[in-house]
Amino acid sequence: MLSIAFAVTAIVGVLVGFLPTFSNDDLKGGVPQGAWQAAASHHLMRRTLVVAEIAFALVLLVGAGLLVRSLQQLFAIAPGFDGRNVLTMQVQVAGQRFTDAGATHRFFQQALDAVKEVPGVAEAAITTLLPLSGDSDVYGLQFESNGPQADDGAAFRYGVSPGYFDAMRIPLRRGRLLTDQDRVAAEFPVVVSESLAARRFPDRDPLGQRLHLGPTDRPWFTIVGVVGDVKQMSLDREQFDAAYVAPEQWQFADRARWFVVKAHGDAAALALAIQAAIWSVDKNQPIVRTAPLSHWVEATAGTRRFAMILFEAFGVIALLLTAIGIYGVVSGGVTERVREIGVRTALGASRRSILTMVIGQGLFLSLAGVTIGVVVAALTSRGLTSLLFGISPLDPMSYVGVVLLLIGVAAAASWLPAWRASRVDPSTTLRSE
Repeated sequence: MLSIAFAVTAIVGVLVGFLPTFSNDDLKGGVPQGAWQAAASHHLMRRTLVVAEIAFALVLLVGAGLLVRSLQQLFAIAPGFDGRNVLTMQVQVAGQRFTDAGATHRFFQQALDAVKEVPGVAEAAITTLLPLSGDSDVYGLQFESNGPQADDGAAFRYGVSPGYFDAMRIPLRRGRLLTDQDRVAAEFPVVVSESLAARRFPDRDPLGQRLHLGPTDRPWFTIVGVVGDVKQMSLDREQFDAAYVAPEQWQFADRARWFVVKAHGDAAALALAIQAAIWSVDKNQPIVRTAPLSHWVEATAGTRRFAMILFEAFGVIALLLTAIGIYGVVSGGVTERVREIGVRTALGASRRSILTMVIGQGLFLSLAGVTIGVVVAALTSRGLTSLLFGISPLDPMSYVGVVLLLIGVAAAASWLPAWRASRVDPSTTLRSE
């Protein structure tokens, strides 16, 4: 990449260096001819480059603005849980002794009990599936009321310990939550998401309904509660059905489980203490993916955020080049028109009119660039559709904000040359002639 960047820079430098040789009559030998035409050509080229810079800056800044607005819309969506002061970490047990399901369940229960004793911990629980972590664990559904041949879709399967809903602040809508007694109950209780209950039982009470989750040769699960919906894969995706069961009542013992710990204060400050508590049960078990729960919420917009940073970075650079370009063109124009400005002043032109004339030159370039840039942005921003959420590629607020920004930059870049022009002394200018 460094080699490519060096090569591109060198090529651009050489091309730009050669460009004046094609229009400079001095290099053709003899007395320069067509000086006025050459000067006009140079003026046109400079202005064209500045207009192109403005248009390019507008396209980049509109893209950045659209992505910023999209992220605002995305993070305004409720994930279904409260990630404040919640720390998450995944433990993946390994070893010969964990081939026994009972040993696996005992380890996680003992580790959870140890975590609850850590000072500063308000709530602690275990889940086999963490929302927005990128993991997926989906099983088919079959409801007893629909007959043995029915295909009732699928749902995420969460194996959770009692206290999980309190730690995550997932609201209970109907019925009850899972308890310690449910881990060894004769019946197999299950808590389902609000979306699942509404879709499958729109006209009757879901409590007491029985279903198969996964294999149909196992006992029926009985719905004992309904909780709020939680975003599992991404904030911008349609909610998927979810079912929560006790880990001990699942067909196998999950070897990878998440610890969800809600702290009284900063949860991240308890990370080492929580890890030590888990390792006090078995120091050989790896702890991975330690992060605040809010990290997983932000990570779901990682692609959009990365694209936004790129657009912002290049947009700021283009904006800086635009300001320098406008300043250079306007300043150069003032230098070349000193005699004219002196004559205007001598004939009664006010400083205000001189300021207006010079700043108007910079604003004219910005308006030309903005007009072209808006058209190009409207055509190219549709390529960002897959990264946008909740807004149109033609979002008026993004376009208006960037246009006003560029016009403001153009006015600011033109101000200093305009101020210098308004201070031209006509007597000094005329005497020099």
